Amino acid sequence: MKTALLQITSSDDPVANLNMVRGIVAEAAAQGARFILTPEVTNCVSNSTTQQREVLQHEEDDITLAGLREQAAGLGIWLLIGSLGIKTHDADGRFANRSFLIDPKGGIVARYDKIHMFDVQVTETETFRESANYRPGTQAVVADTEFGRIGLTVCYDVRFPHLHAALAQAGATILTVPAAFSPVTGAAHWESLLRARAIETGCWVLAPGQTGTHPTTRGKVRHTHGHSLVVAPWGEVLIDAGTEPGIHIFDLDDKSVTEARRKVPSLTHVRPFDGP
Repeated sequence: MKTALLQITSSDDPVANLNMVRGIVAEAAAQGARFILTPEVTNCVSNSTTQQREVLQHEEDDITLAGLREQAAGLGIWLLIGSLGIKTHDADGRFANRSFLIDPKGGIVARYDKIHMFDVQVTETETFRESANYRPGTQAVVADTEFGRIGLTVCYDVRFPHLHAALAQAGATILTVPAAFSPVTGAAHWESLLRARAIETGCWVLAPGQTGTHPTTRGKVRHTHGHSLVVAPWGEVLIDAGTEPGIHIFDLDDKSVTEARRKVPSLTHVRPFDGP
């Protein structure tokens, strides 16, 4: 399956972002990609709660979801919308950070709400409290396609190997890790974590990322790491996208999964144990 990671720089304007992403998706499809992946918060990168409350929408009204579903059907492609910031009907008013897998007819095959919230202080001046505005999901998700079973994750989930192990044990051969990674933690940990998840599970790890300085109308300017990665099941980095926006195409195959798991069948060696 010819596959494309899209590395983009979303602003805090969903309308502008949709126009930008649709153009890049069309270009990737014209280059032969039949499975295309976008990064985390494709529709809106913002540190402003006020801006998010004004521009984010409920799933049934979301223009990005509707526009990209229509485009996937028109192009006849599989599309992973890495995630969208989505309003919920929760009493506390928090959003969902929701990933969508779209089939070539434009149908929603799977939804996944990011489970692990990025609540960290990476430097004296760089603090994130994702859980203040986003509520965590509770359900791990796999989805079947003709080119493999996909396990969906988002960004900070990459630090939790038990989630990825559970997805692989449920039959996933491809793990998706769309991200808007911090430049500080990205430089230190991004590649190491993604390679580890591939090696531990014998899965393809596909990690499309946001990159650069994000145009902002309100609040603090956001910067992201870039370096979208494709990691093969044996742990080799096949693509490192660097820091410029762009399209990165490669061939996805299940033979690599079979071979890696034949060499080191660690998923079959899992044993129960008593706690320390």
